[in-house]
Amino acid sequence: MTMHRRKVLKGIAGAGVGLAALKAPYVWAQDAPFKIGLLTVKTGPLAQGGIQMEQGIATFLKQKQNTLGGRKIEFISADTGGNAAGAKTKAQELIEREKVNVVLGPLAAAELLAITDYVRDNQTPLISLGAAEDVTQRNANPFVIRASSTSGQCTHVLGDYAFKELKFKRAATVAEDWAFGYEQMAGFQRTFEEAGGKVVKKLWAPLNTPDFTPYIAQLANVDCVANGFAGSNPVKFMRAYADLGAKARFPLLAGWTAMDDALLRSLGDEAVGVVSAHWYSSSFDTPSNKQFVADMRKDYNVLPGGYSAGMYIAGQCVEAAIKLVGGKSVDGKTFADALHKVTLDDTPRGKFSLDRFGNVVGTVFVRKCERKDGQLVNTVVKTYPDVSQFWTYDEKAFLANPVYARDYPPAKNLE
Repeated sequence: MTMHRRKVLKGIAGAGVGLAALKAPYVWAQDAPFKIGLLTVKTGPLAQGGIQMEQGIATFLKQKQNTLGGRKIEFISADTGGNAAGAKTKAQELIEREKVNVVLGPLAAAELLAITDYVRDNQTPLISLGAAEDVTQRNANPFVIRASSTSGQCTHVLGDYAFKELKFKRAATVAEDWAFGYEQMAGFQRTFEEAGGKVVKKLWAPLNTPDFTPYIAQLANVDCVANGFAGSNPVKFMRAYADLGAKARFPLLAGWTAMDDALLRSLGDEAVGVVSAHWYSSSFDTPSNKQFVADMRKDYNVLPGGYSAGMYIAGQCVEAAIKLVGGKSVDGKTFADALHKVTLDDTPRGKFSLDRFGNVVGTVFVRKCERKDGQLVNTVVKTYPDVSQFWTYDEKAFLANPVYARDYPPAKNLE
């Protein structure tokens, strides 16, 4: 894995991103560039989302002509490989060697858990896409903010909607066997069961699962199946799900990564009818989202989803924080404090604020995948405004319980 220093330049065809080899000393004069480091994934099953992350921040910087709040931007992208060890190594390179002012990413919850203590110890602000719950809960890190969602933030909505609106009573869950999968499915299980449903089977597949047939074969006697796959795995899973006849028997539900808008170009009829909950919708009607979608289509020929939107919004957060400190060169703690104060009215996901832990409070969209004019679209069927990471629970009571995990909340209805 290599790390590439990138400087976003106006007029570069397609991405608007060009390579630069300038070696700058760590002396922050007032006119020195502001350095943004990205921890993303360009190899392995998560690479599709990781590449979209880089496209999202590149789109924002191109729109801003590589200047935020009066500061010229130097952008450096690092490939973590989608694992904890790679994330730690690349975070060290960005912070210790490249002397970045802020880190964006990483993608995966497990990666974020691997570096949260490190960024705190080095007092480097980080705007996370990784959804690891406890980084903005019991072990809140003052150097981390998250403008996307925790793992369970959208699946809280999904579980509630599945029981109350879709009238499902018995569910199975299936996701990757790692932190993001555990926390997503825990959020779904909690709200679904508290509403009156039962999760009767929980299945966990390795991240690099070559064949989902053994997992799908275990599904029986349920009203629905909730899946929390990420990267390219949702495509493989849904194709197998349809091929094996499960789609006709068990309606499929999905977390945000499993039915991200950017995946639609890789899917076919197997995705029609899938209901998902997501903090972003490419059809959402805000000025910044219209421009974002248009530019992503123009430069990359893709419909953007949460991976790219998350990093575009992270760029908006950086710009707002730079303005809050008056464009001055400040230390990491001062800039982290400014990030925690950010509120934005016009973003691709709409208006949002951050709670006292640095996690977003914003809209979650429930969507149903349909085919319109020959194209797959995720049609918004219900909008939940101002969704907190604590759902409707009392914050103090929520934090008194263990973090969501493979076996928490306890699965009392397994068969």
